[in-house]
Amino acid sequence: MKPINIAALGGAFLLAGMSGIARGAGPTDPQIAAIVVTANQVDIDAGRFAASKTRTGDVKAFAEQMIADHGAVNKSAEELVQRLGVKPEDNSTSESLKQGGDVNIAKLKAMEEKRFDKAYIDHEVAYHEQVLAALDKTLIPSAQNAELKALLVKVRPAFVAHLEHARQLQASLAKNGA
Repeated sequence: MKPINIAALGGAFLLAGMSGIARGAGPTDPQIAAIVVTANQVDIDAGRFAASKTRTGDVKAFAEQMIADHGAVNKSAEELVQRLGVKPEDNSTSESLKQGGDVNIAKLKAMEEKRFDKAYIDHEVAYHEQVLAALDKTLIPSAQNAELKALLVKVRPAFVAHLEHARQLQASLAKNGA
């Protein structure tokens, strides 16, 4: 699978649609920026841990792709907020993402090797499904800055590609009894 330059804004959107940010109103651009950076780091951390623990080549390659893609997005997002003069603003969604990432890694650390791959990939499928839903329902409609909105729209196909890749791995692992 070809690497995606501006891959996934990670789990940037994982909880955005469900957060307590101004019920009825979406997150502000500074809040979206914080969500993007935090969520990418959460997925980078999970990918690093998965790449170090898995013994399955396809799962390791997927984890390494998540590290590379989310790292590239973080770099792009940071450059954009600097250029726009936007200071990321921590919020309930970015805090929830960080806490959720910590909980996910703690759960993965406790897993035996045989169950690890399935748990990691199952989480990635669910994560990317939620990312797409929040992107479509909350973040793109809420972004006020045209460049920020354009970046969110531009990376959407990467979410789809990551989700499809994770689903393929999920099916393969199920077929092989994992």
